[in-house]
Amino acid sequence: MGRSLFDKIWDAHVVCKRMDGRELLFIDRHITHELHAPHAFKKLKEAGRVVRRPDITFSALDHTPASTPGRDDTTNPEGKPFMDAVRAASRENKVRVFDLGDAEHGISHVVGPEIGMVLPGATHAVPDSHACTVGGLGALAFGCGTTELEHVLATQVMALVRPKRMRVHLEGKIGALASAKDVALKVLSQIGVSGGRGHIIEFAGPVARALSIEGRLTLCNLTIEMGSRSGLVAPDDKTFEWLHGRPWAPKGAMWDRALAYWRTLPSDEDAVFEREVIVDCDGLQPQITWGTDPAQVIEVNGRAPDPSALPVEQRGAVERALDYMGLKPGEKIAGLPVHRVFIGSCTNARLPDLQEAAQIVRGQHVADGVFALVSAGSASVKREAEAIGLDKIFRDAGFIWGESACSMCAGANGDGGKAGERILSTTNRNFENRQGRGVRTHLVGPALAAAAAIAGKIVDVPQMKAGD
Repeated sequence: MGRSLFDKIWDAHVVCKRMDGRELLFIDRHITHELHAPHAFKKLKEAGRVVRRPDITFSALDHTPASTPGRDDTTNPEGKPFMDAVRAASRENKVRVFDLGDAEHGISHVVGPEIGMVLPGATHAVPDSHACTVGGLGALAFGCGTTELEHVLATQVMALVRPKRMRVHLEGKIGALASAKDVALKVLSQIGVSGGRGHIIEFAGPVARALSIEGRLTLCNLTIEMGSRSGLVAPDDKTFEWLHGRPWAPKGAMWDRALAYWRTLPSDEDAVFEREVIVDCDGLQPQITWGTDPAQVIEVNGRAPDPSALPVEQRGAVERALDYMGLKPGEKIAGLPVHRVFIGSCTNARLPDLQEAAQIVRGQHVADGVFALVSAGSASVKREAEAIGLDKIFRDAGFIWGESACSMCAGANGDGGKAGERILSTTNRNFENRQGRGVRTHLVGPALAAAAAIAGKIVDVPQMKAGD
């Protein structure tokens, strides 16, 4: 029987099997962040232990730093104690910190891939649910809680129940205005927020293969919203070309050895998956969430659902979501006024995402009364964007060109909206109160977010091209 990509990575990292059925999996790279790490470092010290592998453990300051241009530690004073605690613990344990002002500072899920820290066939852990992002490179990643974090710091292994295997075939060819974010939202609309529960999802098919590496990272970023443990796209020549020459990627003979191994990773033709799903993406148009979970999705030119047309058991949740979002059954999404637009986060803050948005923004201006913020996913992305003039395009259009941080994704740094405001956001979660109490969040891709900022409202597909 053939093995899947997941099987090959998992089996290569199993240390032993526990009496309770869980397996101890060795973690190749581990990044902490300042919200969860202070408590884990404290518990580790109280137990008289130290970080077992400081050479492959790292700390990122991404959740609480302000994204305000020119920010420092004090711009968001509530975040300073968290940042200081991680700095001190990391220093004590000889752990590298991607600190503010560092040339490689940024959101951990962006920094890890872009510097070559995370590689195909490797395991990766972060105390953040969107660790799964790096599956776009063919790495197996897991989010972990504070207790698990302490365990990884002390032992460099995680105790896990082996997940089931699920393959999602992305068929067809997406429309010219659609992106990886729209593909992910389409999958969510089909399988729901619990469709991947208990599984590792591998994305396959022509759409997955056609996506850029940045697009694959976006796609895998949203697998946690599908209820799965993590997500993967098999590495290929596109992956290897993207990784070659990155600062921490293997060099010389080590690159040749790594490449030979990476080519063995894709799932065998006769690999068995417990669940197979086909998603027709042919002609896919930009998607948008209408409700309060990431699976409540329609095309941007669609209408909010009518609860009376749904099975009785689904009506309550839909009615609640419509009420929170200030929508009427059957109401058209396009045309709704927009108060804030956020382009950023570990989902959509890489260079191609910013370029996609800039194509819409170029030569235009943010509508009156709209607050629009762009926050690059890392200092490297920010530098690259500035080198080709994207910052000027956004600033000239009235956007705030912010610093790298998680920013408005969760609002832990003070960014957020006001009750009743409608936000178009390139982030990954639209739960009630996620971006501020009473804030109504619609998840979209970068182009649709940019178009809404210019129009001051959610716009239909034909209006998305600059100048229309």
